[in-house]
Amino acid sequence: MTLSTKVGILVLLAAAVALAVTFRSRVTGPVDSAAPSIRGSAAGSKARVPRLVDLGAHSCIPCRMMAPILDGLRKQYAGRMQVDFIDVRQNPDAGRAYGIRVIPTQIFYDAQGRELARHEGFMSKQDILDQWAKLGFDFDSPAAGTP
Repeated sequence: MTLSTKVGILVLLAAAVALAVTFRSRVTGPVDSAAPSIRGSAAGSKARVPRLVDLGAHSCIPCRMMAPILDGLRKQYAGRMQVDFIDVRQNPDAGRAYGIRVIPTQIFYDAQGRELARHEGFMSKQDILDQWAKLGFDFDSPAAGTP
């Protein structure tokens, strides 16, 4: 085998690995294992809660319209739902890691960090709660945060 053939094979292998890693992160979405957890029962076990990640930018008008909605959800459902905002203009790597195409994008995760649904564009508070309900979560019930 010639040197140029060996180099070509190495380049193809590297491209295949990069493509596989990119495809996997777009399909599953990143899971933030360092996300804050909520103390569970009296047994002291750590329990995670469902998570909404909104990817946008402070300079984006629909994103700015969603900011008070996200703040309200974060306060109203504290301990039952985690709400995160990531500014992809300040942190473009995050946008790539989550595989977003447009902003704002909302990603719904279960308590184990599995992506359940994704939405592109503005979402009202009621739309967000309706999406959670479709996914089996009722945050206003006594056992809120559980499907």
